[in-house]
Amino acid sequence: MKHQLIGMATAGILLAAAQVAQADSRLTTVQDRGSLLCSGHNGSFLGFAEVDDKGIWKGVDIDLCRALAAGIFGGSKGNLEIVPISWAQRWPALQSGDIDVVIKVSGWTQSRDTELNLAYSRPYFIGAFQTMAHASLGAESMADLDGGSLCVGAGTSTERATATYLETNNIEAELLTFENGDELRNSYYEGRCDGIVEWAPSLAAGRVDAPDGAESHVILPDVIALEAEGIIVPEGDPEWLDVQNWMLSSLWFAEMEGITSANIDDVRANPPSETIAKFLGVSPGYGDRLGLPNDWAYNMIKEVGNFAEIYDRNVGSGSPYNLPRGINALYNAGGVFYPMIID
Repeated sequence: MKHQLIGMATAGILLAAAQVAQADSRLTTVQDRGSLLCSGHNGSFLGFAEVDDKGIWKGVDIDLCRALAAGIFGGSKGNLEIVPISWAQRWPALQSGDIDVVIKVSGWTQSRDTELNLAYSRPYFIGAFQTMAHASLGAESMADLDGGSLCVGAGTSTERATATYLETNNIEAELLTFENGDELRNSYYEGRCDGIVEWAPSLAAGRVDAPDGAESHVILPDVIALEAEGIIVPEGDPEWLDVQNWMLSSLWFAEMEGITSANIDDVRANPPSETIAKFLGVSPGYGDRLGLPNDWAYNMIKEVGNFAEIYDRNVGSGSPYNLPRGINALYNAGGVFYPMIID
């Protein structure tokens, strides 16, 4: 009996500690405010955060913001604000509370991890840094741009990786940095630099939309660095980080199980397993542990679809960019991503 009482007391202490931690979480702040402040882009980052002249946002990152808001509130309409920020503004905006989460194709680097008090989710996209050059130069590799100039985003891991690559390979090239994504691309198209260094998916998308035609530009084969992109939250808030990780896992789980925005109501009406019943909120538990409604995953997928739907409409076969999914597919389709176990 004594050991049983000690065990019950310990469990009570742990539960109380968890409740205090939950109260201090950014999740509670977002819920109390009634809206999610999510990172956008100052301009457009093609395929991931694009905004039109009416202020309508779309892209992979924007859909992840929508999914997060839908999971927390039951829907993103009226509960989500996309805050336009530059690459360099990401961390100050997060730390000051101007945004609640950074979903902005951001890589996990050692300096960010150890010096900026940031915490990272599992990666949701893996891409290479490469260079696109004007075809008229006849460049076949980065070495052929020796003595030239390269446009690159200011305050990004791309800038640092490019500088390291040039130094390591004894290539002399001037780096011209730009805070604004549209200014970065326009400067390249206008000939202010010989090449532009960006994430490969963005280069492919930018080549499609090049004002002088895709054939006027060539993406060089050199891989400057490979970067895994994740969601970033303040360090010391495990509850908020858990929400990000389980959001991504839920989108992959739905894809693995063939649950889409089109068929989710039918699946929910007749779940094929108890695991899926819990996942969709028919049975309790999937949301309670995270401080969310039990049907949070249902609400996400109903609004934005599973991860394949998000990918396809923004950068894949349903988009102008038609980028093969490759390494970014699920493990059962030749990629590296997989959902976590639901128990």
